[in-house]
Amino acid sequence: MRFSNTIIVALRALRRNKLRSMLTALGMIIGVGAVIATVSLGTGAKAQVEAQVASLGQNVIIIYPGSFNQAGARSGGGTASTLSPEDVVAITAEVAHIDGISPEVRGNAQVLANGLNWQPQQGILGESPDYPYIRSWSLAAGAMFGEADVRSNGKVAVIGKTVAEQLFPSEDPIGQTLRIRNIPFKIVGQLAPKGFNLNGQDQDDVVVIPYTSHMTRVTKRTTFSSILIAAKRAEDMDEVQQSVTDLLVQRRKGREQDFTVRNQVEIADAATQTSRTLTILLGSVACVSLIVGGIGIMNIMLVSVTERTREIGIRLAVGAHGRDVLRQFLIEAVIMSSLGGLVGVGAGIGFSKLVTYFFALPVLVPVFWIIVSFGFSALVGIVFGFFPAWKAAQLDPIEALRFE
Repeated sequence: MRFSNTIIVALRALRRNKLRSMLTALGMIIGVGAVIATVSLGTGAKAQVEAQVASLGQNVIIIYPGSFNQAGARSGGGTASTLSPEDVVAITAEVAHIDGISPEVRGNAQVLANGLNWQPQQGILGESPDYPYIRSWSLAAGAMFGEADVRSNGKVAVIGKTVAEQLFPSEDPIGQTLRIRNIPFKIVGQLAPKGFNLNGQDQDDVVVIPYTSHMTRVTKRTTFSSILIAAKRAEDMDEVQQSVTDLLVQRRKGREQDFTVRNQVEIADAATQTSRTLTILLGSVACVSLIVGGIGIMNIMLVSVTERTREIGIRLAVGAHGRDVLRQFLIEAVIMSSLGGLVGVGAGIGFSKLVTYFFALPVLVPVFWIIVSFGFSALVGIVFGFFPAWKAAQLDPIEALRFE
């Protein structure tokens, strides 16, 4: 029998039991749909995290205050800062392949302007003029303050879009004055909109001033909350990170390491670890669904072989070979699983779109996984359909014709 005729016969057999064929394919539909939906949600979440990490800037290395011991009590990272201006001077002078550095001081305070008041969600940041370059953050208006402002503890500020909207809803903020703890700061620039960060906080809700002004006028502190560094190239990041670590360790002169150096890749890996683990877990459950669907196909095909024993006997008696019978039943199993896989792909994509529409979650449907899922569904049909097909091919024609 020609291959095309075998397919026609297989389709007729499936069409005779439409409901049973549909219920048999349901396992594949659920399995493939679950795989597509899971991978789409996981890939979308990963892409969103990577985009948000990229918004931190290119080739960024961050030095955080690390854990330390005091009187036998261990404190976690960020509980105390020993990052000093001398550390920044040493890093600038001795570490190669640095394209920008910004000591960062953080603090919270109400800002007042134009008869209005507002407390920025991101707080008041003390930074260097390199900050927009390190963060890959352009200015929508005005300009960044300069080194002269840093040296003179200048009372100048750059604000985010949210702060501008809250304090200057109907006018240009450039050249206006805002007050931080009753100290007037002239607004010299406005940052371009950047959106929300990894923690769901509004990055545009921020006021940036020279770090020296922050330390002497606002917070009265002598250490930094963190230090941002931009490496010249991506391939320089590991070398810069190691050099910074070695230099700071050397400067501590045997004291316990009280800082942590992280690069952009490590931050991204940490941020995506949870979504990656969840994707693997849900993907494993979806794969189990595919296997269960395959077992269902094998079970139904065995029932079909039993029901069609006389038909098989007649075919063998009039000259059909065992391989023809095997091929027919195997094609039936593959068609059933493939159609289930095809419907499952559509169901998975549709579910992903619904999640995006109703819950505003990021979804990215990868073509690669669509192909893999559909191909795997066909493979399941071959694997789980082979035994019933082989059993049908081994039937004795005489015994099959006697079967009632």
